[in-house]
Amino acid sequence: MVFCRFQELDVVNSKDSIYGSASEHTCNVPVFLRHLLAGLCCLVLWLAGAGKADAQTLAVKTNLLYDATATVNIGAEVALAPKWTLDVSGNYNAWDWKDNRKWRHFLVQPEARYWLCEKFNGHFFGLHLHGGQFNAGNVSTPFGLFGDCRNTRHEGWYYGAGVSYGYQWILGKRWNLELDLGVGYVGSDYDMYENPVCGAWLGTDHHDYFGITKASVSIIFMIF
Repeated sequence: MVFCRFQELDVVNSKDSIYGSASEHTCNVPVFLRHLLAGLCCLVLWLAGAGKADAQTLAVKTNLLYDATATVNIGAEVALAPKWTLDVSGNYNAWDWKDNRKWRHFLVQPEARYWLCEKFNGHFFGLHLHGGQFNAGNVSTPFGLFGDCRNTRHEGWYYGAGVSYGYQWILGKRWNLELDLGVGYVGSDYDMYENPVCGAWLGTDHHDYFGITKASVSIIFMIF
């Protein structure tokens, strides 16, 4: 896993971030994310082809809650057995707002699901992992995931796991609606900077979070 760090110990240009046009970095997150999502798609398609005949079901989805925050996201879910599926989602936010506010991040979240009745219909329980990279400043992040970023900028990695419960409704031959809520743990390790542009490096920190780790209202399209 590639970790991008600033080499300066005193003053760092806040534009030279993991999502900016950094001259001090060799990490290109958008390219990395495209490769990661392509790999996840290949994995899901391989699982779909490698499963049993009665488990060859594949769906793609988007989470409307992330869409509402201008976070690009896509997910795929493949059936592994009559009551088991694997859901994998990827999210990406690269936007800056007024007054140097930002909540740039990417997230990858795979989840194994067990369905109480049948796959892609009704109640399910899930076990998920999550990980990604972030660059947040001058904002209150949801549930304080990345520490207190209201007066400083935090840049680093996060990781964790959780459990979830959800329900899917069949809307039509190829369309479903899903609600999903998960709780668990998120750990984050990050560098801290003064929030103004060219803010000085303040040191490193670690933050532990226990609470909601997943929330989705997803529109699903069944491919086959």
